[in-house]
Amino acid sequence: MASYDKAIESYKKAITTAASVAASVMLVRSVVNELVPYEVRDVLFSGLSYLRSQISSQNTIIIEENEGWSHNHVYNAVRAYLATRINNNMQRLRVSSMDESFEKMVVSMEEGEELVDIYDGTEFKWCLISRSSLPDPNNGNGSVQREARSYEVSFHRKYKEKALKSYLPFIIATAKAIKDQERILQIYMNEYSDSWSPIDLHHPSTFDTLAMDQKLKQSIIDDLDRFIKRKDYYKRIGKAWKRGYLLYGPPGTGKSSLIAAMANHLKFDIYDLELTEVDSNSELRRLLVGMTNRSILVVEDIDCSIELKQREAGEECNKSNSTEEGKREEKVTLSGLLNFVDGLWSTSGEERIIVFTTNYKERLDPALLRPGRMDMHIHMGYCTPEAFRILASNYHSIDYHATYPEIEELIKEVMVTPAEVAEVLMRNDDTDIALLGLMELLKSKIKDANEIKIESKGDTKVTEENKDDKATEKQKDPSTDECT
Repeated sequence: MASYDKAIESYKKAITTAASVAASVMLVRSVVNELVPYEVRDVLFSGLSYLRSQISSQNTIIIEENEGWSHNHVYNAVRAYLATRINNNMQRLRVSSMDESFEKMVVSMEEGEELVDIYDGTEFKWCLISRSSLPDPNNGNGSVQREARSYEVSFHRKYKEKALKSYLPFIIATAKAIKDQERILQIYMNEYSDSWSPIDLHHPSTFDTLAMDQKLKQSIIDDLDRFIKRKDYYKRIGKAWKRGYLLYGPPGTGKSSLIAAMANHLKFDIYDLELTEVDSNSELRRLLVGMTNRSILVVEDIDCSIELKQREAGEECNKSNSTEEGKREEKVTLSGLLNFVDGLWSTSGEERIIVFTTNYKERLDPALLRPGRMDMHIHMGYCTPEAFRILASNYHSIDYHATYPEIEELIKEVMVTPAEVAEVLMRNDDTDIALLGLMELLKSKIKDANEIKIESKGDTKVTEENKDDKATEKQKDPSTDECT
C-alpha cells in the first residue's frame, strides 16, 4: 500500500512538472509575441527550425502558392498530382469546380490532413499548410492580411537528391499530362485576316468510333504514338520534330473524322488553314509561325483550294506579268507552302502534325508527294464489311444482326461510302427498319451499276459496227486514199 501511494505521489509530481513546463512555454511564447518585434521573432524561430533540422533525420520541401507577386506553377502541379492520390483514410477533403455546369469537380487535400505517397519505394509525406501572411506596409490596404498556402513534403534526409531530381520532376510531368488530358481542345481559323481565331473543338470522333480497316487504324495510332515519344530522336538526326500525313480518297470516306480522331487521341489543337484567304507568302509565314506547339495543321482539299504551281512555272509567270488575276494566283506559291513543310521555316515549332487532304491524289503536284514531306499516305476507301460493323455498333449499339451476312456480301460488290451508310442508319431508331433500308440502298446501287455496264457495252457494240460499216464502204470505193 505504501508503494502504491508512493507511485501516485510520483505521478502527481510528474503531471505538475509537465503542466508547469507547458505553462512556462506558453508564458514565454506570449511574452515573445508581445514584446519582441516580428522581424526578430522570424530570425529566432528560423534559428530554432534550423537547429531542429540538424537534429532530425527528416528533410522538408516547402512549395508556396505564390512567390512574391508571381504564382508558383509547381504548387498547381502538386495540387493536381495529389488529387489523384486521395485515399479513403483522409477524413476532410476540399472540393471545388471552375465550371458552371459542375461537370468537373476537383477533390484536393484540406488543411491539417496528411497524405503518404510512395514513389520508387520511398515514402513522401505531404500536408497542406495555411496561414495568414504579414501585412505589406507599402500596400494601400496594408492592414489586410492575405491567406498564404503551401504544400510541405517530408522525407528521410538521405532521399533529398531523389526528391529534388526525380520525384518533383515526376510530379510536374504527371500534372502536365493530366492537364493535357482534361483541357478543351481548340480549332483555329484564319478567315479575313493574317491571325488565328479559335473556338472550342467538341468533335466526338475517336479511333474507336472511326469506321475504317482495323489494321490501317492501328498503324496510324502506332505511328502517332511513336512520333510524340521521339523528341530526342529528331534532335539527334537533325530534323524538325514534325510529321506529315496525306489523306486521299472519295468524298464521304471519313477524312475529316480521322483528323478529329487524331486531335482527340493526341490532345492537339487543330489549325484549319484556308489558303484562299491568304494574300501572300509573307502572310502565310506569319500564320504558320503563330501556331502553338503540339498542334495539327490541316489543309483540306489542297488540290482545289488554290492553284499551287511548281516553282519553275511560277517563276515564268512572274516574269510575264500578264494580268492582275495571274498575279493574284502567284501571291501564295507552292514554294511558300513547302518552305514551311520541310524548309527552314519548318523549325519554327515543335511536335507538329501536318495533314493534307484531297479527293484526287493524281492531281497533286509531285513536289508535295516527295518523301520527307508527306511521311504517311493514307487511302480512305469505300465502306468495307468491317467498317459497316463499326457504324452499326455506333448508331444502334449492336454487334450482330440476322441481316449482317447479306449486307456484307452486298457491300463487297458495290462502292458505297461510310457517310452514305451512316446516313441510312441514322434515319430510323428501329434497328430492323434501318438495316432493311441499308439493304435497299445497296441493291439499288448494284442495279444502277449493272445498267451502266449494259449501256456501256451497247455503246461499244455500236462503235464497232460503225467501224465495220466504214471499212466496207472503203473497200467498195477504190478511189478512197488514206493519205488524202
